[in-house]
Order: sequence, then structure tokens, then C-alpha cells
Amino acid sequence: MERDITLKRFFDFYNVFAIVGIVILLSIILFPLPPYLIDLALALNFSVSILILIMTMQVRKTLDFAGFPALLLVTTLYRLSMNIATTRVILLRGHEGTHAAGRIIKSFGEFVVGGNYVVGFIVFLILVLINFIVITRGAQRIAEVAARFTLDAMPGKQMAIDADLNAGLIDENEAKRRREEISKEADFYGAMDGASKFIRGEAIAGLIIVCINIIGGILIGTLQRGLDLATSAKTYTILTIGDGLVSQIPALIVSTSAGILISRAAAEAGMGKDIAIQFAGRPEVLMLAGGVVFILSLIPGLPFLPFFLLCALLFALGYFSYLTQKAKEEAILEEKAPPPPPEIEEIRPVEPLAIELGYGLIYLADETKGGDLLARIKNLRKHLAQELGIMIPPVHIRDNLALKPGEYSILIKGVEVAKGELMPNYLIALPSSSNLVPPKGAIPTKEPTFGMEAYFISEELREEAEVAGFTVVNLSTVITTHLSEIIKKYADELLTKQEVQRIIDTLS
Repeated sequence: MERDITLKRFFDFYNVFAIVGIVILLSIILFPLPPYLIDLALALNFSVSILILIMTMQVRKTLDFAGFPALLLVTTLYRLSMNIATTRVILLRGHEGTHAAGRIIKSFGEFVVGGNYVVGFIVFLILVLINFIVITRGAQRIAEVAARFTLDAMPGKQMAIDADLNAGLIDENEAKRRREEISKEADFYGAMDGASKFIRGEAIAGLIIVCINIIGGILIGTLQRGLDLATSAKTYTILTIGDGLVSQIPALIVSTSAGILISRAAAEAGMGKDIAIQFAGRPEVLMLAGGVVFILSLIPGLPFLPFFLLCALLFALGYFSYLTQKAKEEAILEEKAPPPPPEIEEIRPVEPLAIELGYGLIYLADETKGGDLLARIKNLRKHLAQELGIMIPPVHIRDNLALKPGEYSILIKGVEVAKGELMPNYLIALPSSSNLVPPKGAIPTKEPTFGMEAYFISEELREEAEVAGFTVVNLSTVITTHLSEIIKKYADELLTKQEVQRIIDTLS
């Protein structure tokens, strides 16, 4: 039985596909290929590189393409194998003419660079320098920094997940998923840091291969094939430059894809749509850029028409973005539903459970401004109902101008049982140990639920605090945690006769 399962896994489609790919790769290195197969292999190289570029532009976050480091290594080895195959055919059959290495190499050697091998060599050298110095080095540096910061931030992220789990905001499955995502993110950037070195090595190898092919081709053409020096130099140089361009252009595309992928932050759409949305949200930027371009068109000596056309395009995009943004704002105002009629629980003179907020904390309960207090309290009620076995009454939230701007109060049946004071629009950083040094600008305080030492920090200091080992939570989490402890402490007062009867009926 176990042997059958092993065979089934071995003959799985994807495993077989990978094995066949490795065999083809070795065949390219070991056996000479006819020109039509070389054309097919080079076309495949171009197609895969374009596919990778489009994929990296469409992903929303880096982990959506977590297999990219391994794919980067495979494509690099494939291009190096093709270099060996094309070198073999150029040196063996180059004396037959520029068609000997296939139509793709011939086209790049003659048509793309105009048949001038000096121009071709310069273009090839520029591509190598761009790939080696600019794109690959930049992508490698981004990967190094991202890997280091991801590893440094892992303890803080783990503590934040534990805090959300303990507060009942997420369940065990969600916590496990987040922990796995953090681990995968660190592994991805570490793998990218190493994989980018393969691209740099390939760029150097490509330059060396071109020099070897030119020198070797001239020697073979003049000494073995009986060609004169000029014909030999022209034929082998054009073929070699064509081969170099065919290899370096896909390498440049893949290097660009690597840079795009590791520099992508988490977004709601692909790169193109994400950037378009950001520009469309700031029409004044487009119009200002159009004004600057128009000024450039008036400078003596510069062509007027190209700058004027670009100016008109920027102004048109800015104007349409302004109209679109204005229409969306008007639609939101028109479709805003009237407030629902008050429920019975809201008009009762005495509420079982209520939270009063100072005017500086009202935004926490306003979902239109990003407040998540209502959603957190809803999840808390579900969690406590499972833990305590009783239905927690609805929590009524209202403002109280008698409180300080950052104060909040928890009431049970109209009586205040707990109070806390926070700093609006700040976060709270909780140290995991007593010897941690808070970030510069942190304000000491006491966590209102348990009275622990804590610090108020701004959003800008969040990453620094997490890297230093602090658990950073928002104000809604603080209030929800405080409410959770109060409910557990006064659960007997919240247990009504109706709830007791419901429990008895359920048990009977």
C-alpha cells in the first residue's frame, strides 16, 4: 500500500514535469541542437521572462509569488545552458553564415543592431551594465534590508498576534495562519537575497562568454575554416552579439521582475492599478506636473510639440480624476442611509452595559473614519459567550462631554465600575520585559486594565517599537481588553432571570 502511494506521488504530473525539465536542461548542455530547436528554446526563454514580468506586476503582495526565488534560479540555469548550446553551434557552424545559429540569433545580430557589430557590442555592454550595476544590485540591496527588518520585527509581530488572540479578536486558526505568513515572509526575503547573486554572476558570465566566442570564432574561422580575417571577424562577431542580446534581454526582464516583486508592499490590486489609483486620488499633482511640463515647452531650443502634448495629457488626466473623485463623494453623501430607528434597548432608562467616551475618542466608534471599536466589541461578546456560557447584553456606546477628551468610562446598569484615560490618535506599547528601552518620544503611562507599565507612541514609532520588543496595540484593543475583564468580574450582575431560564431550558 505504501509503495503504491509512493509511486503515485512520484508520477504526479508536476513532479514528472519538473523531472522532464531537468532532463531537457541537461540535454541542452550535453548534445548539439539544430537551429530550429535553438529558435524554439530561445523563444521559450523570451516567453517565460515576459510571463514572469506580468505575474510580478499583478501580484498584490510578495507571498502571492513565493516560488519566485526557485524560479529565478531555474531560469538563470536555463539561460546559461542556452549560452553553452549557442556557443557550440556558433563555433561549429559559424563558417556557414549568419543563418547557422538559427533565425532569432541572426535577426538580433543583423536587423536589431543594423548589421553593425560595433553597435551591437555597445548595446550588449550597456544591457549588461544596466542589469549588473543598476537593477540586480538594487534588488539585492532591497532583499537584504527587507530580510533583516523582517527578522527583527518577527518577535513584535508574534506578540501582537498573541495579544489579539488573548483578547478574542482572532481564533486559533487565524493566529496560526498569521504566524505561518510571518515565517514565509522571512524565508522569502532570505531566499531572494541569495537568488539575486545568481543574476549578477550570470551578467558577468555573459560578458566573458561573448569575449570568448568572438576570439574563438575568429581563430576557428581563419585557422580551421579557411576564411579571411575580415569575413571571419564579421560573421562570428555578429552571431556572438546576436546571441548575447538574445540572452541578456530576457535576463534584464527577469531582473526587473525581481526588483518589482521585492519592492512591492501589500496592496489591494496589481501594480498598474495600484499606482493608477494613487495618482487618480491626487488630481492636483497631475495638474501641477502638467504646468511644469508646459513651462519646459517654452524654453528656447526645446521642441514645443512633444512637451505640449504631454502637458495636455496630464491636464486631461488631472481634470477627469477631479471629476471622478467629486462624483464619488457626492454619491456617498446621497446614498448615506438615514440612522435606523432606536431599538428598545437604546431607549431604556437603565442599560445593562455601556461605554462612555470623551470627545477625543469618539472616532474609535466611527467606522467611516476607520474606527473598529464596534467590530471588536461584537467579536468580544461572541468569545465571552463561548467562554462564560452566558449571553452578554449589547454594549451601548455614547459620548460624554463631562469626561476628559481621552477618558472613557465603563458602566453596568448605569453605575460606573471602571475608568481609563488614553491619548487620542496614539498607540500603546507594552514592554515584554522590564529592561527594554522605549523609542525616543514615547510617553510613559499605565495600562488601564492591569496597571502595567506602558508607553504612548505615535504611528511613526510603531515599527521601531516592535523591533525593540514591544507589543504595540491600538486604543480600541485597550478598551476592549478592559471591557473583557470587567465583564468577567461582574458576570453575576449581568446574568438576568431570563438568561438563567434560557440556560435551564437548554440543559433540560
